[in-house]
Amino acid sequence: MTLAERLRGQLSETSSHVPLYRGDDVMVTESALVPAAVLIAVTDRADPGVLLTLRNSQMRKHPGQVAFPGGRVDPGDDGAIGAALREAEEEIGLQANQVDVIGLIDSYRTVTGYLITPVIAVVRPDLTLKPQADEVEAIFEPPLARLLDVSNYVERETEWNGSQRRFREMMWNEYRIWGATASMLANLANRIGPWR
Repeated sequence: MTLAERLRGQLSETSSHVPLYRGDDVMVTESALVPAAVLIAVTDRADPGVLLTLRNSQMRKHPGQVAFPGGRVDPGDDGAIGAALREAEEEIGLQANQVDVIGLIDSYRTVTGYLITPVIAVVRPDLTLKPQADEVEAIFEPPLARLLDVSNYVERETEWNGSQRRFREMMWNEYRIWGATASMLANLANRIGPWR
């Protein structure tokens, strides 16, 4: 069974599950949130990984944070999938014809007012990717098995805008994976289970 077939099967078997994390506490209705999408690109190798980026430390929003390639859904995009593919090409040079889209998982509301739809996909290993320097400082690939092991996530709490906020976090090498990115990965782990 190929990696793509395995992921498709696991996503279809769990299509009626309830996500662990629906999102941050947002004081607006869901219809007022800005639609966005991210690409969770799984590399097709014996020990699959997931392509993540380190955002440029000079960016106005979320500087220096670990993120998936992604952004808002533009009017010309073909929904969440089109937006995720466009953003992946713009941010890391991943061409749409190099991506095998598997499906979507539960949307996640961010405290910054976005409703993010994660798009799961499989990509060939060892593609030549090029980070768009204004947005991305680095591209890295932690193992899928580590990201899907919920015991690797720690729940933390911090004060933000005058109120307490809980978030998930894990470390991989020097990278701190936390917030919305960690929550979407934990939702994926909850959805398809540990990777063996």
